[in-house]
Amino acid sequence: MVLGLLGLGAVGVAAGSTLSGFFGRLAGELSKNAATGPLADLIPGTGWRYYTVTGGFPYKPPATYRLAVTGNVSRELTLTAADLKARPRTKLTADFQCVTGWRVPNVRWEGVRLSQLLDEAGADSDQHAVQFVSYDGVYTESLTMAEARRADVLVVDTLDGNPIGRDHGGPVRMLVAPMYGYKSCKWLSEIRVTPKVERGYWEHYGYDQEGWVGRSNGRDDTPTT
Repeated sequence: MVLGLLGLGAVGVAAGSTLSGFFGRLAGELSKNAATGPLADLIPGTGWRYYTVTGGFPYKPPATYRLAVTGNVSRELTLTAADLKARPRTKLTADFQCVTGWRVPNVRWEGVRLSQLLDEAGADSDQHAVQFVSYDGVYTESLTMAEARRADVLVVDTLDGNPIGRDHGGPVRMLVAPMYGYKSCKWLSEIRVTPKVERGYWEHYGYDQEGWVGRSNGRDDTPTT
């Protein structure tokens, strides 16, 4: 049932606020039964909701964390959490919008622009996409190379001034600020340069590859710095 409910998020790309209303009604029904566990995390409202596709929340301590930049590049990178901290940093304030309808406004993110890492690794000029791999062993996502090189696409390790924790996909995760949350791969372990876009986890269940926020809800979701 959990996957079935999450699958409705695909409709949210097209239906926007319609899904929000549906989940609001669902929340009312479930609250009567004191919903707990995975179903409780599906109920929209104020604040964050935490999602996992594996039934658990994996975690690697910052001291042992490694991020690989691989694929069709001139030189593969293996970066520690400290390596990311030492690189030029970008701060970005942007709303976080889930495809199921909930939204957290004015989140303060900090990290490294993905474009910087792609340049450092020497991404081949004839490659057209970037794939993200989660260390949960299941989740993947991808962007076109043009999308990946946007200034509001970051490899982040800081949220609202604090290190990103386990529930939020830390110690390092993606932030694809202008797209729905499913595009921002949590528990990031690998950035892979590929010749074409590879469908991510939720795209196999019907989610839109181009998950731009605002196409269906009429909002202006241009991030502010």
